Amino acid sequence: MRYLSLSLAIAMLPIVGAQAALPFSVSLESEAPGQQASTSGFDFVGVENFDARASGNGQNFSTNFGSSSVFSGIYKNVQVLGADQYGGAYGAGKYAVTFDNPGYTLDLTTTRPGGVTYFGFWLSALDASNSVSFYQGNSMLFTFNASDAANFINSLPNRDSYRCNSNAPFVGQNCGEPYVFLNFYAEAGTTFDRVAFNQVGGGGYESDNHTVGIWNTKSGTIIPNAGVVPEPESWALMIAGFSMIGVSMRRRSRTVAA
Repeated sequence: MRYLSLSLAIAMLPIVGAQAALPFSVSLESEAPGQQASTSGFDFVGVENFDARASGNGQNFSTNFGSSSVFSGIYKNVQVLGADQYGGAYGAGKYAVTFDNPGYTLDLTTTRPGGVTYFGFWLSALDASNSVSFYQGNSMLFTFNASDAANFINSLPNRDSYRCNSNAPFVGQNCGEPYVFLNFYAEAGTTFDRVAFNQVGGGGYESDNHTVGIWNTKSGTIIPNAGVVPEPESWALMIAGFSMIGVSMRRRSRTVAA
């Protein structure tokens, strides 16, 4: 286990959070807590589940997202771990994680005109210092951080359904931290070619089932104003979201040899 002071998380979030420069929307699979794959509609789509990747730190590899002939990607400096209570879709296989800032990047290309417009992933064991950013070239388009997700989950009537690992053999473990599938949609002609996962202190940023696509139908419940730095009154919601974890937030410190 390793711990992150909640006061530190609050101090960092306004820095990590950034307003969306171009049209983006985000959705949660709120109609189905425990959903671990996208139910969006796509013209083209592919998935990287990391099961065929070597475990260890600093992994660099290319992917065709499950034999997709449309998308390709290059991961740089990602750590790959076997399924445990913190990550691994459906409680099996492997997952991606970073414990550092900067974390890891995924560079994307597609043979289809117009570019990539969708990215989704199974986010597990959400920590207050997690953030994911989208780029076009060297320009950052959009950042989504932990307070964005926590505020939205706290607004749902079934918010408790998103907490605890629901996968055998880890059912009921790590309660208090959200487990959700997130969909990110670039809109109004916006496209992106890089996704960056970052962790600023504390625990790790775990995810699985990285899904890349060209979307045509959204799913889940859309998060309003995603990526906007929270107003002061929003801090109360964020604090409530993480109160189940206590004054300090967990995480284990773990490295895996390649």
